[in-house]
Amino acid sequence: MSVEHFTSDGASTWFQRLDQQIFLADVLAQDSGAAMSVGFGRYAKGEKNPWKMTYDEALVITSGVFTVEGPSGSVTARAGEVIYLRAGTELVYVADEDTELVYVTYPHWLAATESSAEAHRLDDFHEVG
Repeated sequence: MSVEHFTSDGASTWFQRLDQQIFLADVLAQDSGAAMSVGFGRYAKGEKNPWKMTYDEALVITSGVFTVEGPSGSVTARAGEVIYLRAGTELVYVADEDTELVYVTYPHWLAATESSAEAHRLDDFHEVG
């Protein structure tokens, strides 16, 4: 398809980080044939996720307030705002409020992470129903 529409309700598989209230779901995954991935994230207030970027990512905040703590300081966005992250950056995702967001990555975040020294970070995630 050349034009597609996605909703968080249409995400078939959600993943949770450890026992935290952090949930992620790809809706345009690496098996889609697209050059990028797109997904939804839900973070409860106060949840944090340390990460090292192995891909470029844009976070579109759809509700709540979200901060990314990086090496040159913190960047905070509210609903309707975007945070852009470059590959190679060590950071911490932080939910200042209950937050929902859309992530867009290039290349596919999962493939880039699986083939990197950061692959062990994927062990923190498990599928939820």
